Amino acid sequence: MYWINKSFHYLTRLRRQLLIFLAVLGPGIIVMVADNDAGGISTYAVTGSKYGFSLLWIFVLLVPMAYYVQEMTVRLGAVTKRGHAEAIFDGFGSFWGWFSLIDLGIVNWLTLVTEYIGMTAALSLFGIPPLITIVGVTVILFGVVLSGKYWTFEKMTLFFCAFNLVYIPAAIWAMQMPTAPAWSSVLEGFYRPHGVSFSADLVFILLANVGTTIAPWMIFFQQSAVVDKGLDINDVKFGRIETFVGSVVTCLVAAFIIIATAAAFFYHKPPITIEDAKQTAEALVPLLPAGEGDMARKLFAIGLFDAGFLGALCISLSTSWAFGEVFGWAHSLNNKIKDAPWFYILYLVMLLTSGGVILIPRAPLVTITMFVQVVAVTLLPSALVFLLLLLNDEGHMGEHVNTRAQNIANWSIVIVVAIMSTVFAFTTLFPNLFAAGA
Repeated sequence: MYWINKSFHYLTRLRRQLLIFLAVLGPGIIVMVADNDAGGISTYAVTGSKYGFSLLWIFVLLVPMAYYVQEMTVRLGAVTKRGHAEAIFDGFGSFWGWFSLIDLGIVNWLTLVTEYIGMTAALSLFGIPPLITIVGVTVILFGVVLSGKYWTFEKMTLFFCAFNLVYIPAAIWAMQMPTAPAWSSVLEGFYRPHGVSFSADLVFILLANVGTTIAPWMIFFQQSAVVDKGLDINDVKFGRIETFVGSVVTCLVAAFIIIATAAAFFYHKPPITIEDAKQTAEALVPLLPAGEGDMARKLFAIGLFDAGFLGALCISLSTSWAFGEVFGWAHSLNNKIKDAPWFYILYLVMLLTSGGVILIPRAPLVTITMFVQVVAVTLLPSALVFLLLLLNDEGHMGEHVNTRAQNIANWSIVIVVAIMSTVFAFTTLFPNLFAAGA
């Protein structure tokens, strides 16, 4: 009887903890999956086509890096009940506050342009014109946030997150091609890379993969989401678990994209060079049996559209949250339009203006994409430094300040990202910088 009662007690406790975890579930999964945006999908596709499985090891490092950075936003939001923009203004004053806010607004707007580029490219594979895509997507994106409930927004967004998994069956199909190597070669890519020599292109690819996994908007988004959802310090334990799960999922999907494109293009005889995700989808068709090739193309297109959609949704929302915090507007998804007009107006303006760029004849979309990458990696180190300083401020965090181990891990990330971001910017602006090593 004792063991029955004991087992019942453990089951009841487990059920209670599971329910709490499901209640907390949302911000960490959403921010991580949305980070596999349209630009990220193209980056992973190019990585696989150029280097095969040899760079899969980077995701062993990116999982903890992404987790450590985003875990701090969970604690900061739960303890202070403030979004990241407001926390910077309070902690560092108006100069650094405006510096961070203006940089965030510019980079987010430019990144939104790249999300629309991805979505229009994806739906063009189904014969849908760019104008219809932009109008339709903007209406849907605006509709998602108009429910007047954070919980409704979160459930709908988690539903869209599930589509990010379409790349897993695409990779399985690609590994069945006659020229594809065995799965053992995939495993070797995680711990024993080979056949890679140092070059400017390798530096670019490595840093692009880091830049697509850790981004400034993610810090602002998750902290504001924690506040808007109403999580407190008692929820931090489960928020950490959810954030770790999100880190694993986003890196797992990225790895499968690389596996798919490596199997299809790098190991093809002769190798096939691709430049973006749309080209990836089109190039798969002739490589697979009739029917399977078209299905793989559609899966990649759906995944690319979903990636751009989630990225656009979260990036524009992080902007509205940040500006609402600073200007004192009502800035919660629990507010109706009449109660928070400026919050929703800014959200809609971000979408309309960034989507409209795609319709400009001969718009330099490639140049815009490259410029976004350089600006984003330039902003990231400063965003991480602000975050770390706030997490070490006992006046704000009390007993929940960073531990020594957390500081060692996070400052290491800051130093590595700062060095890599600087090299990334220089190799982008000066492509012949490492020409001697090519």
